[in-house]
Amino acid sequence: MTTRVARDFVQRSVLAWMCGLATAAAAVATPTLADCGTAGSQARLQVKVSGLANSKGNVTITLYPDDPDQFLAKRGKIARQRVPAATPLTEACFALPSAGGYAVAVYHDANGDHDFNRRLTGLPAEGYGFSNNPVTRLGLPSLKDVRFTAVNGDNPVYIKLTY
Repeated sequence: MTTRVARDFVQRSVLAWMCGLATAAAAVATPTLADCGTAGSQARLQVKVSGLANSKGNVTITLYPDDPDQFLAKRGKIARQRVPAATPLTEACFALPSAGGYAVAVYHDANGDHDFNRRLTGLPAEGYGFSNNPVTRLGLPSLKDVRFTAVNGDNPVYIKLTY
């Protein structure tokens, strides 16, 4: 693949993905870790995001089901949280509907405009990442690359942002 073709592919792929992430303009209420369900059999997901360039704005964390038709789709999410950006670690917690397969996509909304900003070239201007931290140099990862299985109880997921 030539450099230009590869760059065009990455730009189109990232643009399509980010348009899906940025469609909801309203912020979702952010529960604290203590509000993330009760102890016992409930499945809880603790998302821990590192690698933020700074602590400006917020981090948007989107949870998807284990369904390739819903992964990164405009209305495919299960839940979304926008939490204040914090370095060295930004955290959020989700009470999951049940144990099972899920995927997470994250971006650092540094200017707090609830939009994934891009450069004039179409490449990301803000940090982003996925569960399992797949390499995303030539486009978006597939669901199989970011999928994880949550069990009843606590399920920590660590995501390192890419800029």
